[in-house]
Amino acid sequence: MRYIVVIGIAAIASLPTLVTPVRAEIEYPWCAQYSGGEEGGGRNCGFSTLEQCRATISGMGGFCEPNLFYPGSASDTSQRKRKRQH
Repeated sequence: MRYIVVIGIAAIASLPTLVTPVRAEIEYPWCAQYSGGEEGGGRNCGFSTLEQCRATISGMGGFCEPNLFYPGSASDTSQRKRKRQH
């Protein structure tokens, strides 16, 4: 009987080492804020580029903005940077 209890405790103690943590959420730099009229809109922060976001909201309304929870800067992901004219 003790043998079974010891094996059970050892098995339970080893479970945390067998489980690998997985990050389920991946943050992307751009968010689409959909307009929804009276019902409110939705929000989708799953865009790698501003162009992807704009293509998604095209025709349905809304706007794109940088994801404030993205660890980098959304402006770093733009393909072309504007030159400032003096």
